[in-house]
Amino acid sequence: MTENITTMRAAVCVGAGGPEMLEIREVPVPAVREGWSLVKVRGAGLNRSELRTRRGHSPSVRFPRVLGIECVGTLAISTHSTLRDGARVAAVMGEMGRDFDGGYAEYALLPNDLLMPIETTLPWEVLAALPETYLTAQGALDMLGITPDHQGRLLIRGGTASVGLAAASIAAGYGFDTAATTRRPAKADTLTKAGVDHVLLDHGEPLADSLHDLWPEGPDYILDLIGTATLVDSLRLVRRGGTVCMSGSLSGWLIPDFEPIAQIPSGTKLTAFHSDNYKGSAGAPLLQRVVHQIEAGRYRPNIDRVFTLDDIAAAHTYMENNEATGKLVVLP
Repeated sequence: MTENITTMRAAVCVGAGGPEMLEIREVPVPAVREGWSLVKVRGAGLNRSELRTRRGHSPSVRFPRVLGIECVGTLAISTHSTLRDGARVAAVMGEMGRDFDGGYAEYALLPNDLLMPIETTLPWEVLAALPETYLTAQGALDMLGITPDHQGRLLIRGGTASVGLAAASIAAGYGFDTAATTRRPAKADTLTKAGVDHVLLDHGEPLADSLHDLWPEGPDYILDLIGTATLVDSLRLVRRGGTVCMSGSLSGWLIPDFEPIAQIPSGTKLTAFHSDNYKGSAGAPLLQRVVHQIEAGRYRPNIDRVFTLDDIAAAHTYMENNEATGKLVVLP
């Protein structure tokens, strides 16, 4: 970064409310300090957690705030012990866009322990679609115990979410027999292209009939991205001794009157995954592996739409209306 650049454009969330609370402003470039490096943001994925924060559902967040729990870019000014200026990096979670400003800007000042060095020739819009989505998908599959070394039956609930499509892509590469749900018949083709073998339409009713016609004993694994509204039903659907992983909260955070002993069948396993587990050095090798798989054509990332920073309010409206099938990306 040249020394005469002192201001930058950022999408600042000025308060809790609708998409109109995201304002494009000219703000000072953050001052570098020890243990933090300045990243020239080349792209950022959009996530529903940012939508909830904008609505005011993150009590710890104080406005104004630049949202964005992930970004990719190049180091403009590095204080990192091994990464030099110009290095390609990704960052995700670790209170980005919550406790400190995140990726909805031309520059982001980030803690060094969040930086993940990446070697790739992928276009920025593709790379920006990967960190949160693929780290969550891979981490959730790992929690389920899904590996390339054995075969099995996987159900993804909320399949057209970006994480669902990523998980389908990975599972297809493993050779798994995969089913996924969607509420919209028009999105079935997207699931098939992502590697899903069986598309199940979810009309808000229990899936038992359609799923048991497919797999009489039930799936071996369920990745539940819808969350609280469907988790108890998922525990009933998975085969006895199978595993359910909750790694999404599309339907909220809490299950009223949840009774684990009564509602988790004996022998069935319930686990969860949160992408914060794979931030920084913990996720860097995995993200690099994902990049190599995409470069080799083994994984097929699904990018629904790329927005500019000027269109960030429109992007949030699009996300809020559930119009996306796949990942949304913003390029500053």
